[in-house]
Amino acid sequence: MIGRLTGSIVDQGADGACVIDVNGVGYEVFVPLGALGRLPQGSSGGALANVVTLHVHTHVREDAFMLYGFATANDRAAFRVLIGVTGIGPKLALGILSSMSAADLADAIGKGDKGRFKGVSGVGTKLGARLVLELKDKLDFVRGEASSGAVARPKPQQAFDGPLGTVHAALVQMGFRPVEAEQAILQIGPLADGKQTEQLLREALSVLA
Repeated sequence: MIGRLTGSIVDQGADGACVIDVNGVGYEVFVPLGALGRLPQGSSGGALANVVTLHVHTHVREDAFMLYGFATANDRAAFRVLIGVTGIGPKLALGILSSMSAADLADAIGKGDKGRFKGVSGVGTKLGARLVLELKDKLDFVRGEASSGAVARPKPQQAFDGPLGTVHAALVQMGFRPVEAEQAILQIGPLADGKQTEQLLREALSVLA
């Protein structure tokens, strides 16, 4: 089983799939959206500048051998807890961790906050309630990382067309969570007509600064 990979990201897709080159061997790894942008780089310059380390869960089925990568060991542990819940497969677990960090997930479970799952694709009201029930006390190992103060709840993701859609995708690839990117787009959207993508991206980054 593969538990960790250190190498260079040579390709990545909008669906979270990426290829990490480890000594000339390319491994396809699926990561939560935005996770790559939050990974610490190997060094500030030189050949190691783009080297990253992913904590990997190896998922083996009769018809597939798939790798799921995470920025921290706690994110990977939270993923493993999620896939232990009936009805939660790797794809859905990855989607949940694309919408919230492991710490935010633990915070939601600890507070019994079913509403935090609203807007997570594939997680309806019943499944959200079951997650809160079944994961109680199972994520205490990351609760200490939960950010202090109020945490914005994810809203249902909206589809953005044209330049705004391009900016939204760019923000996610830069490491912002989908809900953060959406909030920025909603703020700059009313005055977006006639503006170039580059200008809209600068305005969105200013909102998120």
